[in-house]
Amino acid sequence: MTLQAYQDFLASKAIVDPPSGLDRIPQLPSFLFPHQGDIVRWGLRRGRAAVFAGTGLGKTLIELAWGQAVAEATGGMVLLFAPLAVSAQILREAARFGIPARLVRSQHECRAGINVTNYQKLDRFELAAFVAVILDESSILKSHDGHYRTRLIRDCAVVPFRLAATATPAPNDFTELGNHAEFLGVLSQTDMLATYFVHDSSDTRVWKLKGHAEDVFWRWMASWAVMLRRPSDLGYPDDGYLLPPLTRREHPVHVEWGPDIEGQFSFLAPIAKTMKERLHARRDSLEERVSKAASLTPHDEPYVWWCNLNAESEGLAAAIPGAVEVRGSDTDDEKERKVVAFSEGRIRVLVTKPTICGFGMNWQHCSRTGFVGLTDSFEQIYQSIRRFWRFGQTREVIADFVFAETEGAVLANLARKEADADRMAAAMVRHMADLSAAEVRGTTRTILPYNPAQPIMLPSWMVN
Repeated sequence: MTLQAYQDFLASKAIVDPPSGLDRIPQLPSFLFPHQGDIVRWGLRRGRAAVFAGTGLGKTLIELAWGQAVAEATGGMVLLFAPLAVSAQILREAARFGIPARLVRSQHECRAGINVTNYQKLDRFELAAFVAVILDESSILKSHDGHYRTRLIRDCAVVPFRLAATATPAPNDFTELGNHAEFLGVLSQTDMLATYFVHDSSDTRVWKLKGHAEDVFWRWMASWAVMLRRPSDLGYPDDGYLLPPLTRREHPVHVEWGPDIEGQFSFLAPIAKTMKERLHARRDSLEERVSKAASLTPHDEPYVWWCNLNAESEGLAAAIPGAVEVRGSDTDDEKERKVVAFSEGRIRVLVTKPTICGFGMNWQHCSRTGFVGLTDSFEQIYQSIRRFWRFGQTREVIADFVFAETEGAVLANLARKEADADRMAAAMVRHMADLSAAEVRGTTRTILPYNPAQPIMLPSWMVN
């Protein structure tokens, strides 16, 4: 097979999911920005689509407008899944813009129109009963074998309209893209990887695009997903979408060190190198770090402290007057009550973990945050800061990092990962920008060619 023949073969594989949405697009709410309105229209034409958009670009409004249009066109029930506590935020957004939506806890509470719940209640719903399913913060599909991923992909296979929305996916995490394609019924993750990717020769856990398949892959992606970090990525003006400054402040804490993790003494501070050594350094410096963090907390404005260990969270909540701790052991209702209270200004200082509150919340009313327990997960740090540093924020965002001198180069590692992620995300958007702009603005349509393979046999009464 020649290279051209193989490229033609790949091209033939690319178009496997033609538009299956609405033929007639209803009039959309006038409050949508141009890029939001065009994305909604594109998603309605597609029927099953993904929106990978940066924080603050209006994914919630896109979801609500899309769901309202589908509900009105079909008369059916739409179910919108969101992370814990984000469902209440979505309800407030819907009420603000006059879009009918209701919070539901189980199947029997659902009615025609938009029904909003959280992922933790997934097992209480029969998804086949809904005309549309919307996934807010659809990065929940990232887990290869997670409960939510498996159930959503399996049970939504019969749902005619599907929308997945999240921030731009993790660069080079092509399995996340595959999970989205599989949820939307475009192509299974296995088939996507086999068609467009090969294993990295140095690490078989990493997938790399086949060199000659790169253009075809991004064209295929742009047929069912739109990706943007700012409106100008799709050719729209960035008016109102300029971020304020972000300042990161480092606060190294001196610790009187004792024996290292092996019980050995040294005249020099034992700098952690392994994960085990870092955990040891964090525990040994807990009291000093908590004390430093408490002293940095302002007395007259909202603040969120992000922790890594339970002891850090407990210590900060006790050291800061009026601080409220959101723990993993809290019930779902208790977590939601505390997070909503902070969102509405009834709690001034919140102490929690990125794994609990680091995704989905819009906290532009707060511009101060800090980390007293660092992690090597760039995504957790990035997402936590993005709760505040997002479009709609009007003030400089200040993020404090409190760490022990003995913790090693954690911040340097995070900075390196951030630079890599920015570079890779820019490449992904650059590859898809023109293609996505054409799709979203409706200048191209994905139509399968009609190639009849059987002759038409007319009945005898029509021949005569």
